[in-house]
Amino acid sequence: MTEPVLVACAHGTRNPTGRRLIAELALAARALRPGLVTTAAFVDVQPPTVVDVVAELSSTGKPAVVVPLLLSGGYHVHVDIAQAVAAAPGTVAARPLGPDPRLAAVLGDRLVQAAADPDDPRTAVVLAAAGSSDPRSVRDVEDTAALLQQGWSGPVTTGYGSAAKPPVPDAVAAARAAGADRVVVASYLLAPGHFHDKLAGAGADVVTAPLLPDERIAAVLLDRYDAAV
Repeated sequence: MTEPVLVACAHGTRNPTGRRLIAELALAARALRPGLVTTAAFVDVQPPTVVDVVAELSSTGKPAVVVPLLLSGGYHVHVDIAQAVAAAPGTVAARPLGPDPRLAAVLGDRLVQAAADPDDPRTAVVLAAAGSSDPRSVRDVEDTAALLQQGWSGPVTTGYGSAAKPPVPDAVAAARAAGADRVVVASYLLAPGHFHDKLAGAGADVVTAPLLPDERIAAVLLDRYDAAV
């Protein structure tokens, strides 16, 4: 029996580096699983839409698994992707990439690369996510913060680019008010784009690079696919 097509479904971005890194993530998954057929889809900003991609696969009788290249389960997962899959027989959706201990490990590496000291109790981390009004998404981000806290001496809190509270600048200010000597924003974003650009103005001492590129994320992607299959 032919393996289902892996539809790697990202948010979409106008940032050319962000587009390249998302495309390379799908290619990295294919390299880890030779013979696996993958294709890209998006929920916003750039084509092709996930609706069009799964409809085309379904119309030709090809089973597919949509893996959200998203770090938490918000509107795009529970509405956009869910509705696209429901309208395409033979297609199922996997859960989003996060939370996952491997993503927390990548976050920890990005912090160290930014010269943040995990053993310094007075260095606070603000985990900065895109944000969603869906409480399930907020819980996913908070779970990731808890995973990151396991390897960090200072406090780890959360901040959001939109929809959820607190906004990242408020979270940074709160960390300083709580006594932190240094505040580092850990970018909980896959790739550069609109939300990452905003982090530079959040008032932190350092902002880390996004998660990609990293082969561990491709492994998470394949695990989500396998679980759905």
